[in-house]
Amino acid sequence: MNMPPLKINNLTKRYGDFVAVNDLSFSIKPGEIFGLLGPNGAGKTTTISCITTLEEPTQGSIEIFGKNNIDHPNLAKSKFGCVPQELIHHSYFSVKQILKFHSLYYGVRHANSHIEYLLHKLDLFEHRNKLVSHLSGGMKRRLLIAKALVHKPKLILLDEPTAGVDVELRHSLWDLILTLKNDGASILLTTHYLEEAEKLCDRIGIIQNGSLIKLASTKELIDSMGIRIISVMLSAPLASINHPYLHSQTNALLIFHAPQNFTLSTLLSDLQLCNSAFSDISIQEGQLENIFTSILNSKGSK
Repeated sequence: MNMPPLKINNLTKRYGDFVAVNDLSFSIKPGEIFGLLGPNGAGKTTTISCITTLEEPTQGSIEIFGKNNIDHPNLAKSKFGCVPQELIHHSYFSVKQILKFHSLYYGVRHANSHIEYLLHKLDLFEHRNKLVSHLSGGMKRRLLIAKALVHKPKLILLDEPTAGVDVELRHSLWDLILTLKNDGASILLTTHYLEEAEKLCDRIGIIQNGSLIKLASTKELIDSMGIRIISVMLSAPLASINHPYLHSQTNALLIFHAPQNFTLSTLLSDLQLCNSAFSDISIQEGQLENIFTSILNSKGSK
């Protein structure tokens, strides 16, 4: 059995009376992208700070490839790359110098070919000799990612990696993340973009107030809790109809919110209308955004 790249056991982090992370446990499988989702202040960044040893757990433990990160900090740090939320400036050095320096931190002395690969992959090659202070915010974000990958880690921690970047760069970073996964890396991803989590993540853990409130594969979440939104445009308005899944009726437009396993043929049979009564029909499958909101609301109301 392959050893989990990351295993978190009953992690708790307190700051005085405030509990930022509360008895959190999960592990990441080899070669998977694990999404850690939650609202602002849920404990995502604190968890990553504990993984990277910037913070020491109040209770619990963290293992990176089987080694406790507090007992073996240097070994742990050599195994992962981390892209933090905040932009970190190195104003007086060029992009290429920064990557060279960073590779040497890890004892990688012959990294030129890999650095050039990262510069091309992240569209930084033409900016390689620019001072970091002359880069745009999006380029600085790419440089953070290149720094995290310069020593070819097999565990990658991405804390809001696409925050504040344009749509084109976001999609190119998605491609890079999937390439890293295909190359065998395991990835912990925190994000506020639920489309991003749905596109990339194999499994998702949702945390609120520092506690894990849901853990499942992305597909299981959508299949078990998602809804199908069925929009039916009629040829002419009808009087009010009764149907258990009818969400709204406006003139000739009927909107149904139904379970994932509810079929269109069943709906048409229920409505008992002739084919000429329908002008158009569209179906939108369940989305993670709706599930995420539903879970947070249900937990918050308890």
